[in-house]
Amino acid sequence: MKLIIDTDPGIDDAMAIAYAAAAPEIDLIGLTTVFGNTHVHQSSRNARFLVDKLGLDIPVAQGASAAHGKDDHSPSEHVHGPEGFGDLTDIPEIGQNHDLTAAEFLVEMAREHAGELVVCAVGPLTNIADAMALDPAFSKNLGRLVIMGGAVYCPGNITPHAEANIYHDAHAADAVFTAPPETVLVGLDVTLKTLYQNADFEALAQKSADMGVFLRDISKFYLQFYKEIGGLDGCGLHDSTAVIACTHDHMFDLVQTGVQVITEGDALGATIPQDGRPPVTVCRDVDGAGVVDLFTARVASLP
Repeated sequence: MKLIIDTDPGIDDAMAIAYAAAAPEIDLIGLTTVFGNTHVHQSSRNARFLVDKLGLDIPVAQGASAAHGKDDHSPSEHVHGPEGFGDLTDIPEIGQNHDLTAAEFLVEMAREHAGELVVCAVGPLTNIADAMALDPAFSKNLGRLVIMGGAVYCPGNITPHAEANIYHDAHAADAVFTAPPETVLVGLDVTLKTLYQNADFEALAQKSADMGVFLRDISKFYLQFYKEIGGLDGCGLHDSTAVIACTHDHMFDLVQTGVQVITEGDALGATIPQDGRPPVTVCRDVDGAGVVDLFTARVASLP
């Protein structure tokens, strides 16, 4: 399966990209970057760093720096650290971004691999909305869009109503759900059931002396946030669960519904079931232990 991850690395993004690199059923052909956990230039730098660390030969195309209608963005430093990788702040600039913007790259790759390409969006949906606006054929050419975002049947995490990725560009998200390509929504309904604990990171580091150790080390900041804010002994495998859903949909309980995103007021970013919208596939439940085990098994195979 040919895959592009639209990403804002981000600790859980790094985990998801590592999983995709390790999974034999995934052909990772590129990364596109967006604001979110970090500023977009940090997202791109971090993505290129990960590509190099994983020994991949794939492009990184830089995308949106802010939500539709906004000029800037304030990253989630308290969640992912000042540079996106927890306490690691000295992250080298390696290589260069692709000449095309993220939206242009997505359009070109969907056209080149019509019907085959899966895009897994694990940040705000700005680049996806931009690609849809840039080329009316993008949605038709795309094989599938898998989104880490939303909280359809459960409370949000950035507000009581909203999940962070959708909240950070609610207008773009609503545009995507107004006329979506074939779409799977992997939200907090399932990702909070995939708790990855400190012991899991330690076990991973024992098996993977480079990437496993790196993920364990950058995760300490992230785990502390989860403990202080949510009282949880672990973190949800948010982005990794979305990548796993690209190839292992049998691990999920799936329902079909249209989705509307609230674009103003106290419920900004809420993802509401809406029968009047084109249907998307919403993940309502998951084999959480199975996802955790699969993540560990795949990433443990990395050096």
